[in-house]
Amino acid sequence: MLTRKALRPALRRLLPLTSISKPRSQRRLNVSTSKNPLAISPSRPNQQKPLIPIALDQQRRSFLTSLPTYLVPPAVFCGLLLALWTYKVFMTVVFQEKILYMSYMPPQTRSEKIEDYAATCKPVEWKEVRIKSLDGTKIVLGVGCIPWGQTQAMEKAATREVVICYFQGNGGSVPPRLPLLSNTLKLLQSRGGESTRYTMVALSYRGYWKSSGRATEAGIKIDAQATLNWIKEMHPNASIVIWGQSLGAGVACAAAAEHLARDEGQYVQGLILETPFTSVSSMLKALYPERWLPYRYLTGFLRSHWDSEVALRRIASIYQGRQPQILLCVATRDEVVPPEEAEKLQRVCEETSLVTKRVKVIGALHNEATTRREGQEAVASFVVSTSMK
Repeated sequence: MLTRKALRPALRRLLPLTSISKPRSQRRLNVSTSKNPLAISPSRPNQQKPLIPIALDQQRRSFLTSLPTYLVPPAVFCGLLLALWTYKVFMTVVFQEKILYMSYMPPQTRSEKIEDYAATCKPVEWKEVRIKSLDGTKIVLGVGCIPWGQTQAMEKAATREVVICYFQGNGGSVPPRLPLLSNTLKLLQSRGGESTRYTMVALSYRGYWKSSGRATEAGIKIDAQATLNWIKEMHPNASIVIWGQSLGAGVACAAAAEHLARDEGQYVQGLILETPFTSVSSMLKALYPERWLPYRYLTGFLRSHWDSEVALRRIASIYQGRQPQILLCVATRDEVVPPEEAEKLQRVCEETSLVTKRVKVIGALHNEATTRREGQEAVASFVVSTSMK
C-alpha cells in the first residue's frame, strides 16, 4: 500500500509548483497580483465587495465642472448675488435697532457735556435732569429757559407758561442740539414778550447720551410718556407744544396720541413735525423702490414701526373739539426723507380735519430745516399762535 510520503513526489510532478508550495492565504488574489486590476478578491470567500466603477472620477465631478465653460461665469455671479442678498436680509433683520437708533454716531456722542455748549447758548441756561421712565429705566432730560430772576416785576408779569417738549432724530445726543434750541427759545421770548415764559425740555431716549437701557420703539414710547408726566408735575399750568424732528416726529405723534388718550387734563396745543416720515415701512419702500432689493419685503420682520399716520388718525378720533394744530416743516433738499412722505401726512390731516400748516425751507437739507432762520421763524410763529389760545 502506498503511503502519503510515497505519493508526494508523484503529485509534485503532476501539479504546478505554485499551487502546492504557497500557503493558502497567499493563493488568494488581491489588487496588485490579479490580472484584472478592477476586481478585488476578498480575504473571505463569503464576503464579496462590489467592483470599483470604471467612471468613478466622472461621478465625483462638481456642479461647476460639469457645466459648459461659457455658463460658469454667470453661475458664479448668480451664486454671489444670492449670497449677498441673503446676507443683507439677515443683517437687516437681526441688527435693525442698530441701524435705526444710531446712538453711537458720531463718535464720542455719549460723552458730550452741556457745559461745552453753554457759551453758545447764552442767555439760555440749560441743566441736566435725571428721571425714571415708566419701567424704571434711568433717562436724562435737557431743560432750558431764559432766567427771569432779575426783578420781581418780571416774575409777576408772566401770566402764561409754555413748555416745548423736543424729541430728537435717530442720531447724536442732546448737547449738540442745544444751540439750535436756544436760538428758537430766544426768538420765542422776543415774540411772546414778558407775559409768557417759555421752557424747552429735550428728551434723551434710552440708550442715548447718559440715559440707560437699549433703544426700542416700546421703550422710547414710555420714555416720552414719562417726560410728559414730568412736565405735568413740574409745570402743571403750562401749555404744551410737542416738537419732533425726523424719527422724533414719529415719537411726537405717538406721544401726543397716548397723552391725549389718557385724558391727562393738560392738553397738547401744538404738534411740530420737522422733516417727518409716514412710517418705517413707508420709508423702506421710498428709499429702495427697486423690487429686486430685499428691504421692501422686510416689513413683516420690523420691530420698530413709528407709524405717524395711525397716530394722527388716533388723535383726530379721541380729541374731538380740541384738536392740536399741526405744523409740517419740510426741507426742500432733504436727502433722507422724500417729499412725498410729508405730502402723505398732510393728506391724512386733511382727511381727519386736523388743522395743518405746511412750511417749506428752501434749499435746506434734512438736518438744516430749523437751523436756518426761516425754519426758526416758522416754529416760533407757530408756537406763539397756538399758545395764545
